[in-house]
Amino acid sequence: MFFGLEFKDKKTVKELMKNRNLTAKELADKLKLDTVDILKIGDLSLRDISEPLRGKLTPILRGDYMDNMTWL
Repeated sequence: MFFGLEFKDKKTVKELMKNRNLTAKELADKLKLDTVDILKIGDLSLRDISEPLRGKLTPILRGDYMDNMTWL
């Protein structure tokens, strides 16, 4: 297996937001959640979050939404 090619789920949500240059408010707007909810899960690793929320978080923190922007 090649190292660095898989999405790291051991990192915390706060670290992944920092890597994508997202604030808690921006991430909450993309997920249509409250900012307080994002701040509560900021110190948890991605694999410790329940599946419905993790399924919403993963594409945004991976940057998949950037692929659909035609002007880039």
